[in-house]
Amino acid sequence: MIDVDLASLGGRIGEEVAVSDWLEITQQRIDQFAEATGDHQWIHVDPARAAVESPYKTTIAHGFLTLSLASTLLRGAMSLKTRMGINYGLNRVRFIAGVPAGSRIRGRFAPSKVEPIDGGVQVTWNITIEREGQTKPCAAIEWIVRYYLQETP
Repeated sequence: MIDVDLASLGGRIGEEVAVSDWLEITQQRIDQFAEATGDHQWIHVDPARAAVESPYKTTIAHGFLTLSLASTLLRGAMSLKTRMGINYGLNRVRFIAGVPAGSRIRGRFAPSKVEPIDGGVQVTWNITIEREGQTKPCAAIEWIVRYYLQETP
């Protein structure tokens, strides 16, 4: 994990500032996501059927599970000195390739825009989520986060 200075991010537009560690996508994680969201499509939760019918020959993570892990991957890749961060939204998300159960993913993070806001900074992150051993990314995400700075005494 690296320390990233929010004040310096404006000078690093388009530059990759951090890469997360690999995170295994287990069937248990996929099943828990299915329970939380009510999305029990067989391609995610039925390993026996997926072994026969899926082009991956196994289950795959939900696209929204992959998306939701962006914040976990970011927190594992960099430390930001803030009072709090707020998910402000997404501009663009593309699910490019499946994430089979048992595979490992990681995130690559580059700021595309840094803007001052009242009490902090708004950062638009370009995130590429990749799967270990594959050249094609799993997801491309443009994510907006508002960071509120530490209060000074």
